[in-house]
Amino acid sequence: MTSSVVVIGNFDGVHRGHQAVIAQARALADARSSRCVVLTFDPHPNEVLGRGLPPRLTTLARRVELLRAHGADEVSVEPFTRELAGWSPERFAKELLAERLHASAVVVGANFRFGHKRAGDFTRLSELGASLAFAAVAADVAGDADGAFSSTRIRDAVAAGDVTRAATILGRPHRLSGVVENGDQRGRTIGFPTANLGGVAEMLPAYGVYAVRVLREGALLAGGVMNVGVRPTVDGSSLRVEAHLFDFAADLYGQTLAVDVVERLRGEQKFGSFEELRAQIARDADDARAALSRLAGAAGL
Repeated sequence: MTSSVVVIGNFDGVHRGHQAVIAQARALADARSSRCVVLTFDPHPNEVLGRGLPPRLTTLARRVELLRAHGADEVSVEPFTRELAGWSPERFAKELLAERLHASAVVVGANFRFGHKRAGDFTRLSELGASLAFAAVAADVAGDADGAFSSTRIRDAVAAGDVTRAATILGRPHRLSGVVENGDQRGRTIGFPTANLGGVAEMLPAYGVYAVRVLREGALLAGGVMNVGVRPTVDGSSLRVEAHLFDFAADLYGQTLAVDVVERLRGEQKFGSFEELRAQIARDADDARAALSRLAGAAGL
């Protein structure tokens, strides 16, 4: 069995800091003629242990996709259970890292803790590695003038509606995903039919209007303008995530879509009439087209 360089973490968001760690592990694996394996856990350990779960930035499937795209040969998703939480550091290192994943090196953050009651730390991992024939390697820390890249910084930005800042840390726009559901078709009556996205698992940005890119099965479907909020002009009673797709008229009901949230255009507001709302949506659509055009120009598309 080929040995592996194992990098351990939750990796929610697979942001630029995570990407730097994967690149570090990838280079180490190449130097050792080993596989680069990411070990992650689902559900999140905090959820199982009752510590409270922060808003999710990526679904598990998206996380695996991104980890592979950034250099992992394999993503090992370990079911996190109370039984696993009760393993000693010695058992975790021996059975999971050495025997199952054939680790020759294990890359972890400086604050990494493992084993029952978080008894194991980097020093203990190094000691166990010495007896189990793997090296413990401290992960590189990537950041900018505001500090290390982190999922917490991204969540703070998304919560404030600053999706541009979130994209800077992620290295791409924040993405939502869900299934198109039947709505009240109010948008059709004012000339802006929308796809109502249900079952969104990722963290929603602050209520407001955003320029977006809409994808289906990984392929760009259309640009658009999206509203996140309770639609105070309509009823103000239920949270909706609804996107108007530019130059697109096909039926999308029941289909799974992904939405890249590119730029915040304005906050949510209540209008005095549906005519005022329609006029504002028209302006929003123009602003969204301009934002998407700027993005395409910056990307050289």
